[in-house]
Amino acid sequence: MRSTQQFSVTLSHELAEMVRGKVQSGEYASESEVIREGLRALRRHEQALESWLREEVMASHKEIEADPSKALSVDQVRERITKVYAAAKRAG
Repeated sequence: MRSTQQFSVTLSHELAEMVRGKVQSGEYASESEVIREGLRALRRHEQALESWLREEVMASHKEIEADPSKALSVDQVRERITKVYAAAKRAG
């Protein structure tokens, strides 16, 4: 039995050029390799997001449930975001 399966995909002109460029630069041997690597990156991204949700977001949620006084108001969150954004902007 084959360990691969063939697909036909349609890409926008921009994505198709990106794939061709990766192959032409020698970074990848074929268009299929580019697509496979993109799918692997998508899987890593989804796994990282799932891990973050499970480990950090749920932990924070449980902490707030246990002690609601630790929660921030919408105004407090906005204020913190504004400060972080301003600091990042100053830092360049």
